[in-house]
Amino acid sequence: MDFKGKVAVVTGAGGVICSQVSLGLAKCGCDLALVGLSLEELKKTEEATKACGVKVKSYACDVTNQELINGLADEVISEFGKVDFLVNGAGGNSAKATTSIAKFDPRELEEDRPEEVRGLYNIDMQAFEGTVRLNTMGTVYPILAFAKYMAKEGRGSIVNFASMNTYCPLTRNFAYAMAKSAVENFTKSLAAYFGEAGVRINAVAPGFIVNERSKVYLGTVETGLTARGQKVIDHTPMGRFGEADEMFGCIKFLLDEDASSFVTGVTIPLDGGFLTLSGV
Repeated sequence: MDFKGKVAVVTGAGGVICSQVSLGLAKCGCDLALVGLSLEELKKTEEATKACGVKVKSYACDVTNQELINGLADEVISEFGKVDFLVNGAGGNSAKATTSIAKFDPRELEEDRPEEVRGLYNIDMQAFEGTVRLNTMGTVYPILAFAKYMAKEGRGSIVNFASMNTYCPLTRNFAYAMAKSAVENFTKSLAAYFGEAGVRINAVAPGFIVNERSKVYLGTVETGLTARGQKVIDHTPMGRFGEADEMFGCIKFLLDEDASSFVTGVTIPLDGGFLTLSGV
């Protein structure tokens, strides 16, 4: 219970990874403000974390809306009295913002192009912009809203979510890769900005983590891999996908003001070694 008495805000707390992060924090004695698009998606996380005997409250909020997130921050401070940690887990990709082809095809410029040829020139640009906004401004606004309270206290820790796409963009994921690179750069910039205020800001870069969507696109090692899934495993030294609960250990380290007191501005890959293996 080494986080007993601490208060953490977790955005995207209804998701696969951040629900497990929230549970890990609760087991460490941390009180929680869970943030997601709807209270319904937070229900399971709230029930699991409350069972650990900590104070938990869920908040429905669109993290890309600055006015709403500022109001949320005021509510959290009113309810909990302070905030020690912010885990910026809200984010994601959109199938509509993903191309179906990995390289330019002249047919994508044609009006009567085949339905399966979806390239950059006929992608849904509204979805593209939405993906960029969710992953960038959905990180910016919560930091602005909560870091000011941390700075007033002269202490606090923030963990953002980058991605392996930050370092090595996957094919067809232009918007997501662009946004996650921005998160890594922004993390460095803010670490420098808030350094003397006592607020540390770091990030993690998850690799391929098992969830329902990944099972469709990649398959599983146990039941069979898709062609894309096999490529991932061929480039992963550990020979498997990650599990959501494996993300918590590193995040806990980055939040802990004793374990990582002199660590700020870093982004740590959690990818089973994916970035180490070129395949050559």
